[in-house]
Amino acid sequence: MGWVSRESYERSVARVRRGVGRPHEGLHGPGSTSWMVAREAVVFLGGGAAALLQLAHPFVAHAVDQHSETRRDPVGRFNRTFRHVYAILFGDLEGALASSRRVRRIHEGIVGTVDEDVGACRAGQAYAANDAEALLWVHATLIHTAVQVFERTVRPLREEEKDRYWEESKDFARLFGVPDEVLPADWPAFLRWWEGMLAGPAIAVGRPAREIAGFLLKPPRRAMAPFSWWYRRVTAGLLPPRLREAFGLRWSARDARLFEASMGAVRAAHPALPARLRYVPAYVEARRRLAGQEGPDRFGRAVEQAVLRALEPKPA
Repeated sequence: MGWVSRESYERSVARVRRGVGRPHEGLHGPGSTSWMVAREAVVFLGGGAAALLQLAHPFVAHAVDQHSETRRDPVGRFNRTFRHVYAILFGDLEGALASSRRVRRIHEGIVGTVDEDVGACRAGQAYAANDAEALLWVHATLIHTAVQVFERTVRPLREEEKDRYWEESKDFARLFGVPDEVLPADWPAFLRWWEGMLAGPAIAVGRPAREIAGFLLKPPRRAMAPFSWWYRRVTAGLLPPRLREAFGLRWSARDARLFEASMGAVRAAHPALPARLRYVPAYVEARRRLAGQEGPDRFGRAVEQAVLRALEPKPA
């Protein structure tokens, strides 16, 4: 596919700008499938699986290994990443475009070489964060995992909802520079492309991917060991079997039963949760903005930061 040029990126951004009918609502707005799915905090149960799926692309794994602060400051990196993701998803149009350009500037400095033979890549092969295939793969992992978790913990999505969700997500992908010509046309086409990627040599787990995955899934501190043990099994359950094995994640009939029971328990409890806990703060703030009530969701942000502090590794 090749690297996305500045000119190609600007064309994508211009297309998005032309297509937004209500700039104050942003890319999607309150009636969209994107808001309906992304507002659910429970979707973060798929965060580990999405991260490992991304690392299974050698370009992504080497970029994270050589350029990211994931190992030194995982919580900080999470905050910075999702600040931009949610600004694009839930912000107004100008805020979404500003975050898009900041991410583009960061990506322009992320270049290097693959240091191993892995999958279709050979040692010494050049990579860039603005590679079109890698950008599409990262985007696809977020969409596929969100749908998977939403359907397991909230409710099944109708086929037309999944088709609409994918169609809406194309604007999100365009703001990361993914060119139109590589975006699958609809949800069935997306699934065919997804399965083709998983079956082919482009997706392969190498040394940096395994090392970073091991770091991400280890308990951040001793008190979190039971949660980390459980979350490893949730992550393993959401991964395709080939990648589960490649990452060395244990999977037995007992693990499968635990995974299904966990998803069932979350699905049963989900309707009873108050909206203040169900919905991510960025969504609450977006609804407040559209109602003319500016200001942060203080309660939601306090809960969010408490969770992140609990997940932060203990200083050495």
